[in-house]
Amino acid sequence: MTQTVLILVARLVFAIVFAMAAAFKFAGMETTAGYIAAAGFPIPMVLAWCAALLETALVIAFLTGAYFSEAALIAAAYVVFLGFAFHGPSHWEGNQMEFGAFINHFVFMAGLFFAAVHGPGGKWAMRAGALWK
Repeated sequence: MTQTVLILVARLVFAIVFAMAAAFKFAGMETTAGYIAAAGFPIPMVLAWCAALLETALVIAFLTGAYFSEAALIAAAYVVFLGFAFHGPSHWEGNQMEFGAFINHFVFMAGLFFAAVHGPGGKWAMRAGALWK
């Protein structure tokens, strides 16, 4: 019982983190696009929408368990990309908090890798697209 509860809580935490990120993007797409442009990426509005839609898809996968392992691996790659793009070494000079934000992305990635390997658990999980059974 404890294992089931902890797995469900972990899935919920993953979903909440990405839901909050998507909500902030949908609420301020121009601001998100500006942040993306400031990091030097082209077509910032298109990338902002792509990020919001990806995060929404991740929320659905984490809540339902459908394509859970695949979603966790995609999320891990996305999180590491964000760490380098927005908090990487070029941001560290004069701002130690950026280094902390960078490291936190790797902690999150490790949790997502663990989730990808162990799957969505046996309760309240759709079995579509499981890499590991």
